[in-house]
Formats: sequence, structure tokens, C-alpha cells
Amino acid sequence: MTNRKTIHIEWGDCDPAQIVYFPRYFEYFDACTTTLFQKAGFSKPEMLKTYGIIGIPVVDLRARFIKPSRYGEDVVVESIITEWRRSSFCVQHKLFKDEVLAVECLETRVWSAVSAIDPKKIESRAVPKEVIKRFTVAARGEKDRKTVTPKA
Repeated sequence: MTNRKTIHIEWGDCDPAQIVYFPRYFEYFDACTTTLFQKAGFSKPEMLKTYGIIGIPVVDLRARFIKPSRYGEDVVVESIITEWRRSSFCVQHKLFKDEVLAVECLETRVWSAVSAIDPKKIESRAVPKEVIKRFTVAARGEKDRKTVTPKA
């Protein structure tokens, strides 16, 4: 399942040269991950409560900056979960400016909860199968909608 989100670049997102200050991209991508889960039907507060987790923190992050974005521009971020593991998953974000790839990011996140042994620690938990299934079913539905049957 792919989610697309349009972001308007604000003055506060930019450095003195009026280009997006690089940490702001990571804030955009974090918000896009939340939106991706919302599209799958998981609001963050409900997800935390239902599954007893404290969040899905980033444990690995890589980005490639290709083309700068500037104050006043609109960009589109496409986000997709590219891999599910036992307790972690990878999210790919592609930020497009004028339909040209400007930033590419890959984050690894972990399904995390307070440790049952030591409440001062955080530990990973297996991603629930119903979460993975909801993304898989939604992705299949997207694929079916993109398939056009020619008229006879």
C-alpha cells in the first residue's frame, strides 16, 4: 500500500538560503509514516492502546538528498512499507518536487513496548499478524484498482 501526501514548504522549514533544512525532511517522513498507518486503519492512539506498545521508533535511517526544496514549493511524499520482519519493518519515502525525485529515505522501525521484566527498559515485540495482513490486503486492493480491463 502506497500513501501520497502533499507538503507545502513553509518559511520555518528553511535555512537562511531558503532551502529545506535537512532535519525537517525527517519530520516530514515521520508524519508520513503515521499517515500510512492511518490509511491502513490504524490511528496512532488506538494502535498504542490496542497493541500495548509505546510506539514504532526509528532504529536505522538512510537518506539521499538529490534536489533541494525551497520555501513556498509543494512537494509530494510517497511512502510504502517495503519489508515486514518479525518485530521490525522498513518504510521507504520518496519525496518528489515537480514530479522529479528530490529526496529518498529508508527507515527501519521497531514495534516496541515497555519490558515486562524491567519497566525502565524498552523491548521489541512481534508485529501482530493482523497489522501486516491489513497492509497486505490494502496493497492488493490498490493493485486491483490500478489494473484496467479493456472494454470489448
